[in-house]
Amino acid sequence: MVNNEINSALKIIPLGGLHEIGKNTCVFEYEDEIILLDAGLAFPTKGMLGVNIVLPDTTYLRENRHKIKGMVVTHGHEDHIGGIAFHLKQFDIPVIYGPRLAMALLEGKLEEAGVRDRTELRTVAPRDVVRIGQHFFVEYIRNTHSMADSFTLAIHTPLGIVIHTGDFKIDHTPVDGENFDLQRLAEHGEQGVLCLLSDSTNSEVPGFTPSERSVYPNLDRVFGQATGRLFVTTFASSVHRINMILQLAQKHNRVVSVVGRSMLNLIAHARNLGYIKCEDKIFQPLNAARNLPDESVLILTTGSQGELMAAMTRIANKEHPHIKIRQGDTVVFSANPIPGNTIAVVNTIDKLMIQGANVVYGRDKGIHVSGHGCQEEQKLMIALTRPKFFVPVHGEHRMLVKHSQTAQSMGIPAENMVLIQNGDVIELTQEAIRVAGKVPSGIELVDTTSSGMVSAKVLQERQRMSEEGLVTIAAAIDWNGKLMAKPEIHMRGVVTSVERSLVQKWVQQRIEEMLSVRWSEFAQPSEGEKTEVDWGGLQGTLERELQRSIRRELQCQPTVTLLMQIPDEPPVKVADGRRRRTRTTAQVAS
Repeated sequence: MVNNEINSALKIIPLGGLHEIGKNTCVFEYEDEIILLDAGLAFPTKGMLGVNIVLPDTTYLRENRHKIKGMVVTHGHEDHIGGIAFHLKQFDIPVIYGPRLAMALLEGKLEEAGVRDRTELRTVAPRDVVRIGQHFFVEYIRNTHSMADSFTLAIHTPLGIVIHTGDFKIDHTPVDGENFDLQRLAEHGEQGVLCLLSDSTNSEVPGFTPSERSVYPNLDRVFGQATGRLFVTTFASSVHRINMILQLAQKHNRVVSVVGRSMLNLIAHARNLGYIKCEDKIFQPLNAARNLPDESVLILTTGSQGELMAAMTRIANKEHPHIKIRQGDTVVFSANPIPGNTIAVVNTIDKLMIQGANVVYGRDKGIHVSGHGCQEEQKLMIALTRPKFFVPVHGEHRMLVKHSQTAQSMGIPAENMVLIQNGDVIELTQEAIRVAGKVPSGIELVDTTSSGMVSAKVLQERQRMSEEGLVTIAAAIDWNGKLMAKPEIHMRGVVTSVERSLVQKWVQQRIEEMLSVRWSEFAQPSEGEKTEVDWGGLQGTLERELQRSIRRELQCQPTVTLLMQIPDEPPVKVADGRRRRTRTTAQVAS
């Protein structure tokens, strides 16, 4: 399927998804062509104040945008497609191939972001092969995962076949009846796989991941025991789980009110494509459900991970405008916390219990199973594909290490695998695999306004303000370099025993001293006896000096901002020789 003439090595460059969970993004480069495999996001940690989402650093893609020929998407989880709309604002992707559900979700994201015209979306079916550029043919192989319509990819390159598993587990009784195409994997293994890049998420867990179907009887039991209103929260993208929840709601004669934008969006697309099958009448808006008996209502919400703005978190915090927890409510967490979210989840559970809810959660309840394969499934993947080279991907460091140990136990020599970090450049030939360099890596932060990226400096300022507070100083200065009034001081979140009046006195003295000593550096006479003043330079100098002085006197590190007021126009001479000044003022602020 590819040109047998081999001119150079294949480069594989993961920009996200290594030594972390989320923002899975991988670059495949051969000569002057690049294809992208997925482009995901991650969610901010506690210290990323005001940040909405976290993306991988795409400097390398921006610098090599002329090489990008297209993208292949494995499935529709946010950590695999959530970054695409943001990337399209920085560089074009000529064509994006992916499964129907992922493309339906992605199209809505691109429309909302106003970048739908920056690419062409094409859907694929199992065993479809798409050509991207001159050097890449990508084959879609059905796999099983927690999200419907998920694929493993066989990437045909001039050097041989590289298989990227995507997220996977091996579910022999999938809810939708779509079995993992293990036969096709075995066929590639027979023909020869040059390299396998495999999901490492559950590499520390022995055995097999249970089938998604195993959740059904346990949820059935919980639903049957609930006597009041029933709340269920799970991953919005868990199509199979949501389908089971809707089936159980119908079995137990409950109407369903869906709360949470992402949940509503996913259900709408999944129903249109036939992945969720239920009658329209099962859905009822919240205002209609309020008039029904409690034992007839199920509220399906987002927020299984304790996300700050998600519906279940807002309910637990008593911040939701339409839903309040009542004694006798049952709340089911049909999800386990992903790494980093445990504290947020248990805090949410505590708050719900304090308000009187019976909360059902925990691995021992059997109401959630992972979408990622454990050690025995990872072994089976290696046994079927029989790769010459191996790269563990998608996981934190200990997961990658454990997966590499599993691969060695399956007969892959240590010298035939690499343990890499985001930004490492894998250079792959038919004879060897090695790390041949590094491209810019790291993170890009998107503000909650979605208007732009948050720089490291801005994030540091936000963190400092949250920890030490903010001091704002308003000072009016005339054209002679004199204060026109006492400076106004405002302190927010600053813990100090020093009286505000004393701080104001320090600030006034320091400004007067600075103006006396350094005014001539910024004020220069010009033609017509006008004075030209570098107000911006003066403001910056004063602010830096005030910051040093206040931090020294208060023994804390608040952010200091100076708002400087100045007259609009410089003084000019009039006929009698007196100098006339304008009365209006302007502000110079950092």
